[in-house]
Amino acid sequence: MPVRQNGKLFSSALVAALLLVTVGTLAAQDVRYNFMPRTDFSKYRTYKWVNMRGAHPDQIMDAEIKQSVDSQLASKGMTKTDSDKADLYIGYQTAVNQETQWDAFGSRAFGMSTGSWTSSTINVGTLVLEMYDPGTKQLVWTGSATKTIDTGSNHEKHMKNLDRAMAKLLKNYPPKQQ
Repeated sequence: MPVRQNGKLFSSALVAALLLVTVGTLAAQDVRYNFMPRTDFSKYRTYKWVNMRGAHPDQIMDAEIKQSVDSQLASKGMTKTDSDKADLYIGYQTAVNQETQWDAFGSRAFGMSTGSWTSSTINVGTLVLEMYDPGTKQLVWTGSATKTIDTGSNHEKHMKNLDRAMAKLLKNYPPKQQ
């Protein structure tokens, strides 16, 4: 998805491929990342948030996502700035898809068994985080985390889930190169 910052266009063909939805509702968060080989990540010390085209949550969730990522990047020695001279531009997109969850119930009494199935619709959210080098206008790092965005009303649970997902997603940032 293209990113526009000060009239400059950054593009990423990987976003569409990385908007993954994990099958199965009880699985743990799934995180994946990729990066441009031979990139010197040690030169990236500052970053600036940029808006990306595509799906974005409301202002409250936007602030929560940025706060969670900011916390992780600060723990790695990176500094957020509003300057156009930032070493990295960072943006994200979200997608929330509905999936059907099936639950089976059974009982056994007097030698007879009975069973039934119920279904419910649940929301499964994915967040895609991307980092661009503003000098080369190239995507240098991208990652996705599924089961991360929760549209439910339990704010505390949502924040714990989001923070856990961002810690897991950025655990190996900067990437170790071979």
